[in-house]
Amino acid sequence: MIPVCRIEDLPEGESVRIEIDDTTPAIAVFHTETGLYALDDTCSHQDASLSDGWAEGCHVECPLHAARFDLRTGVPAGPPARRPVRTHEVSVLDGVIHIRLAVSEESMA
Repeated sequence: MIPVCRIEDLPEGESVRIEIDDTTPAIAVFHTETGLYALDDTCSHQDASLSDGWAEGCHVECPLHAARFDLRTGVPAGPPARRPVRTHEVSVLDGVIHIRLAVSEESMA
């Protein structure tokens, strides 16, 4: 499990981008009214940071071309994105948000 931040440091409606190391893609962690979600931060349509996008409910909209992704599954809701992004498990332990990285592409919906 990788610690992200204290839950009070990521208020509802906000997101944070975390970089783990040089070999792991950056991860975006979102706190929406429906829960906490984590997915690979780069839009599958074009290189844009999803953590800079707009999250509402269970979706995030890419800030570049408005592709929308389901935060639960990583599946795009329609064009221009066609490929899903990988999702990661999120948990809160002792007030700290943690993520468990998906181990492979098989975790993509």
